[in-house]
Amino acid sequence: MKTRREFLKVSGCLAASTILAPNPAKAAKVKNVGIQLYTVRKEMLEDATGTLKQLAKIGYKELESARSAKGHFYGLQPKEIKQIAGDLGMTVRSGHVHVDDDWQRSIDMAAEAGQTYLVCSSLPSEGQTVANYQRCADTFSKAAEACKKSNLVFGYHNHEYEFDKVDGKVLYDILLERTDPDLVKMEMDLGWVIVTGNDPLAYFKKFPGRFPLWHLKDMDKAKKESTEFGKGQINVRQMLQNMDKSGVKYFFVEQEEYPKTAMESAKYDFDYLAKLDY
Repeated sequence: MKTRREFLKVSGCLAASTILAPNPAKAAKVKNVGIQLYTVRKEMLEDATGTLKQLAKIGYKELESARSAKGHFYGLQPKEIKQIAGDLGMTVRSGHVHVDDDWQRSIDMAAEAGQTYLVCSSLPSEGQTVANYQRCADTFSKAAEACKKSNLVFGYHNHEYEFDKVDGKVLYDILLERTDPDLVKMEMDLGWVIVTGNDPLAYFKKFPGRFPLWHLKDMDKAKKESTEFGKGQINVRQMLQNMDKSGVKYFFVEQEEYPKTAMESAKYDFDYLAKLDY
């Protein structure tokens, strides 16, 4: 029979463990994982249908295409990739394109593929100046108006260079401040934001709801290269814990460099997220 001292000791330990241990009721699981197909760009060009089947087998549900040597959909027609993805339980949710003279054609193809978002993957004109970023912001506004007519949401995907400062002003902020928040959305590449020394959480607070899409990745900060989840210096769990603040609706895993093959890394990243509580 336990003495009172032993009882209190055990009770204290149990109470402490309850406080320190994660609460399963509050822990969330990652669902509806998407992938940016640039991750498997070589494989998509070689065998688009076969690659999509492999991604579906891994468990990916949302797809974001990227402009390639064979067009927006790796040699497939918009209706084809929509049908193939649908048959595999996936959705072509978004696509990376350029804002150029064929913009309306890009819009029409995205609508035909059943996309919700159409994302500009790089600045439409070059120049790390305030004037150029103002010009790009105005271009985005016009591009977004055209998207809206086809029930598409326009977005812009950042890299590293948008976070340069000119006369004390972060150039990326010009794109956010000069455009209508209801019209022009942002796809935040979390890795590149953090590598530049900026804080995504600060952007979520300052521009709430502007980031319905993410590129979720881990990064080797020293090499400035993407890596498999858990092998870099990005706090993936912390990012996921702040999804509501950003207004994110979909995120896409993106990895551009791999220790072995792209598909192995795609599976590793998916499995990592499947096991992650946040």
